Amino acid sequence: MAQQRKTGLGRGLSALLTDEEGVKQEQVVRPVQQERAPRPDMGSVNPIRIDQIEVNPFQPRTEFEAVALEELAESIRVQGLIQPITVRRMSDHAYQLISGERRLRASRLAGLTEIPAYVRTANDQQMLEMALIENIQRENLNAIEVALSFQRMIDECNLKQEELGERVSKNRSTITNYLRLLRLPPSIQASIRDNQISMGHARALINVSQVEKQLFLHQEILRKGLSVRKVEELVRLMQRDEKPQGKKATSKPFQFQKIEDELATKFATRVKLNLGPDKSKGSIQIPFNSEDDLNRILELLDW
Repeated sequence: MAQQRKTGLGRGLSALLTDEEGVKQEQVVRPVQQERAPRPDMGSVNPIRIDQIEVNPFQPRTEFEAVALEELAESIRVQGLIQPITVRRMSDHAYQLISGERRLRASRLAGLTEIPAYVRTANDQQMLEMALIENIQRENLNAIEVALSFQRMIDECNLKQEELGERVSKNRSTITNYLRLLRLPPSIQASIRDNQISMGHARALINVSQVEKQLFLHQEILRKGLSVRKVEELVRLMQRDEKPQGKKATSKPFQFQKIEDELATKFATRVKLNLGPDKSKGSIQIPFNSEDDLNRILELLDW
């Protein structure tokens, strides 16, 4: 027995350290070694290595302003990251971003190797919904990104517009207005995305039935800086003239329609070309609604 004690003492402190039931420390060495790199607790804030985080494939936001990112990075260098990001665990050493891509990008720019994060469990539908809900409230998320995100939720999460509205706290008409933007020509969608025209301009253009007229008005908005109110008035005039007038109604050749649209834009009122039978003669009709409206038109004619 004495010889056994000597051997135990010769092995050092591991032979002396036992648990409450007399189990030697050497029996629990392996679990202790595993706890040196503990798995982050679900629902708590944990430091996670940035190189273990992959971006969210469901991120509705596709563009991040470089100057704003650098400003945030500088703030992080000085004060650290105040608001943690949110991730889901993919494996023991891999995570996928749920929300906070701007903070993640700025932290990389700031040179951080770890970032505080909430760890959550989420399936793909929840990932898409959480990413959208977080980003949709941002003022700098453009309307096309919002519309594309709404469409993805409808298509990929099998949601109806009413259900989508409940998820993002928007009424159905708001959802519909965003989705209608995706029916506009790509060049107009690009102008919305780049903040060259407003949501109000876009909603007015949607009500124009002919793509050619949509594109024409779009160019006039960019060229002349037309207000939303003026565009809405032009669209109403176009719609009035597009209404069928019985069997006698005939469509004008495209070049004459374009002239009418250009004159309507110039005078901010519906201008009508009355063509003769051979279309080589006719008249131009410029209506006015009041004496002030007439004076405005006369000034444009340098009268």
